[in-house]
Amino acid sequence: MTEFATLLEPGTARLERMLPASIEQVWGYLTESEKRGKWLATGDMDLRVGGVVEHVFDHRTLSPHPETIEIPDKYKKHCGITKMIGHITAIEPPRLLAYTWAEGEAPDSEVTFELTAMGDMTKLVITHRKLPDRETTIGVCGGWHGHVDIMIAVLKGETPKPFWSIFLPLEAEYEKRLP
Repeated sequence: MTEFATLLEPGTARLERMLPASIEQVWGYLTESEKRGKWLATGDMDLRVGGVVEHVFDHRTLSPHPETIEIPDKYKKHCGITKMIGHITAIEPPRLLAYTWAEGEAPDSEVTFELTAMGDMTKLVITHRKLPDRETTIGVCGGWHGHVDIMIAVLKGETPKPFWSIFLPLEAEYEKRLP
C-alpha cells in the first residue's frame, strides 16, 4: 500500500491508508458531523440510500495553528465556509459509504469509503469516480490525502498542521505523479 493516491483509470482515483483506530471509530469519523468536522467538514448525513449528505467546509477549523502559506487564487473561494450537498448511493455500516459529490458547475462525481478491520487498525480505501479532468483529479487526490493525514493526526491525539500547508505541497507532488 502506497501513501499516495493512484489512478485506477482516467477520472477515477483511489487512496488507501491504515488508520490507528477501530472500524467503529472510523465509521463515526465518516458519518458523525462533530467528528467529521475535525478532519473534513461538518454537516448532517441522512444515513440511508438516497439520504442527503451535507458537508460544510471551513478549513480554518481543522487546526488551531494559523496558516503560514500563501493560498493560490484558484483556491481562495475555498478559504471561508463552503458547502457541498450530495446523496448517499450505498451504505453498509460500518464497512461501506458512498455518495455523490456536487461541487460547482461540474457534473456530480461519486466518492466511496470502504473500511476493513485489521486488528486494532482500520484499512480505509477512498475511491473518487467521475472526475472530469486532470486538474480536478490532482486537486481531489491532494485533498483526500491531506484530509486523511489530518484524520490520522486527530486519531493519534496529535494537533494537525493547517490544511493548506498540507494540501499545497501534496498537490504539487500529485502534479508530478499523475499522468
